[in-house]
Parts: sequence; C-alpha cells; structure tokens
Amino acid sequence: MSEKRKIVLFGPPGAGKGTFASQIKKALPDIAHVSTGDIFRENLNNETELGLKAKEYMEKGELVPDNVVIDMVDDRLNQKDVQENGFILDGFPRTLDQAKALSEITEIDLFLLLDVPRDILKKRILGRFSCHECGEIYNKYTLQPEKKIGEERWICDECGAEIEFEQRSDDTEETLEKRLDVYELNASPIKKYYTEKDKLKKVDAQNTLELSEEEIKDIVEI
Repeated sequence: MSEKRKIVLFGPPGAGKGTFASQIKKALPDIAHVSTGDIFRENLNNETELGLKAKEYMEKGELVPDNVVIDMVDDRLNQKDVQENGFILDGFPRTLDQAKALSEITEIDLFLLLDVPRDILKKRILGRFSCHECGEIYNKYTLQPEKKIGEERWICDECGAEIEFEQRSDDTEETLEKRLDVYELNASPIKKYYTEKDKLKKVDAQNTLELSEEEIKDIVEI
C-alpha cells in the first residue's frame, strides 16, 4: 500500500486534532498538515484574491461563505507539497456541502473521527490556561506545571514566571455545551456521508500521545 495518504481529521472542540496530526507526522514525516486556520492566515497575510474576499466578510462580522473557503482549500490541496506527499486535513469539512465539495476536489483515503467522551472534552477546554510571559499552555486538570506555589498558582516550567489559573472568557461551561451541541448537529450528516463512502474510522483520542508509531501506522493504514 502507498504511503502517500489523504486523511481528514474530524472531531469536536478539544478532541486534539493538532496533537494527533503531529503523531501522524512521526509515521509519515513528509505528509502536509493542512489546517484551515493556517490557510486563512496565509491568504489574509499575503492579500491573495481569496484572502481579500474573505476579509470583506470578516470585517462586516459575517461568516466567510462556503464557496470562498472551498476555493482556499482547493488551492492549497493543489500545491506541490500536498500533491507529492499527501495531506492531513484539519478543520475542513465543517458542513455536508463542504464534504461534498471536497469529494469533487479529491478523493480522500480516510476520515478519522476522533472520539473523546464529553466529560473529558470539558476538562480539556475548561481547564486550559497559559503562561502570560512565554505562552506555554497548561491544563488545570490534566497538565499542571510541576511546581505549585498556592491555590491555583504555579511556576512556569518553561520560563520560571509565576502563573495562575485564569479561564478564558469564552471558555464557560454554558458556551462550551452550546459549541458541542452545534458540533454534534453539523457532524451527524458528515459522519453519515463518510460512513456510506466506507471512509470513516473511529479513533479513541483520549490518549493519542501514548500511541506507538506502529499503532499510528495501523490507524492510517500504511
């Protein structure tokens, strides 16, 4: 089987798509990690035609239409590194129409659904905090700095600054529940679409950092 793979990573907020993409790159070091966030930033920073179109909507506080997002993804997936080495697509598709559009751009090999129980997702997201000095990311429940100096206060492992747990303003339990409900609503037809195409594979994503290279290769079928 060819080691050039075309993979979509899909899952709820907090599922760890970026972390798992890094794990896949250990098994497939040349594969391109294509993140929609990176695509947007690149087009906006370079003021491409698509970037300028997207900026018009963003400045009005409107969602960027599907056709613009799809054109950005299409452009990225036709670049040389992706064509030669395959891709891990992260953040697209988000709707059934986008999934159908992706099938017109290219035929993927695998749709990896990262499965994490809701209670763990909530801990991952609601426990997030970072060092104000160096930006190192921690989690109150799962990844505290080594040295604790008080109630919800620590010394940063990276730069030695004093830090304390401070929840992000948009990371409340109420807003998170809404985000997860919206995700489930949009995800349902997408999961059905890829199940019918026999591309969907569910991955237990509770501890992807503990997966061995052989286990990763088994998941991505190389």
